[in-house]
Amino acid sequence: MSGLGAGLPQIAQSQPAPRREAVRIGIMSDLSGSFADVAGPGSVVAAQLAAEDFGGRAARLPVQILSGDHQNRADTGSAIARRWFDTEGVDAIVDLPNSAVALAVGEVARNANRVALVTAAVASRLTGDLCSPNLIHYSLDTWSMSNVPSRALVQQGGTSWFYVTADYAFGHDLEKQSSEAVTLAGGRVLGSVRHPLGTTDFSSVLLQAQASRASVVALANSQADFINSMKQASEFGLVRRGQRVVGLAVYISDIVSLGLETTQGAIVVGNFYWDLTDGTRGFARRFAERSGGRMPTDLQANVYAAVTHYLKAVEALGNSTDGRAVVARMKATPTEDAVFGSGQIRADGRRISPVYVFQVKAPAASTGRYDVYRLIRDVPLEEAYRPIAQGGCPLVQ
Repeated sequence: MSGLGAGLPQIAQSQPAPRREAVRIGIMSDLSGSFADVAGPGSVVAAQLAAEDFGGRAARLPVQILSGDHQNRADTGSAIARRWFDTEGVDAIVDLPNSAVALAVGEVARNANRVALVTAAVASRLTGDLCSPNLIHYSLDTWSMSNVPSRALVQQGGTSWFYVTADYAFGHDLEKQSSEAVTLAGGRVLGSVRHPLGTTDFSSVLLQAQASRASVVALANSQADFINSMKQASEFGLVRRGQRVVGLAVYISDIVSLGLETTQGAIVVGNFYWDLTDGTRGFARRFAERSGGRMPTDLQANVYAAVTHYLKAVEALGNSTDGRAVVARMKATPTEDAVFGSGQIRADGRRISPVYVFQVKAPAASTGRYDVYRLIRDVPLEEAYRPIAQGGCPLVQ
């Protein structure tokens, strides 16, 4: 072979990027398991409402909403994420209840340079040492969910604590953050016991909590695990014997399932309640029309806000395929929507919006099935979120 090109390495011809036909958003959730009520199909409804309110198009392309069930398995979630990003043209994955799944999918999104918007998982590491330029965390994390009520309860006399903890990343993180807050507030941690996800019989666990004689038995679990452990704690008579049973990750669907007779007086920390403002009530009414009359949870409202802000960034950039650029734009732009009002996204990916303390109403004070909360405090933002310098996020200078 001769000529000017002889002996030179052959350079492959660059292929044009495939033509984008839509902005595709995948709602990856637990569609039939323990998180289905608090996220699940309702998160898909919230995403659809956000896309419709945005006009159904962004960057001159139609917006498509997909859904997938991770079955609370990190390997299943990762496999779906890779398929969505690599072969199905998905630009962003939203929701992700179960912290182990969220951490795994967040890493897939980083490697693929797509976007992960975590609106349901609560592990504080998502904006800590495992923060990512491709991820934003919308749901309250374990720091907020544990620090706000733990400090308050110690101040009210609950000075000795025992934890009933779900044995996976979420539960471990929740217990760790709460126990640190209890100790800093002057309380003592007497012990803990862990249980598998999906436990139905809490008798042995609750006997250990009872034997500890702790003034506060903290349930560091959620959804079906919280409901089952709370019901059985009532049956065991822990409260009658002078112990206070407290859930650290409680949502309106839990309260409705348990009933006000069981939960009245409980303190709940959240960033959303359907009956707060005209904006929350309007969103809730439309959501309920598509969800069999159910009111949205905090996590489902987070989906609406996340999809709305994501589409604003895509529209501004005219591009949905560069995940880091989209996330950078989302961080640079103040958040604004009818559900949460105004807010911001920090450099570590933490979405900042108002946080509230509610008290569960007594049955006589409730006017309907979902009339369950009384607002007792707006939490100052500096108390509601972990200080950015304490998280250990490499993105924070």
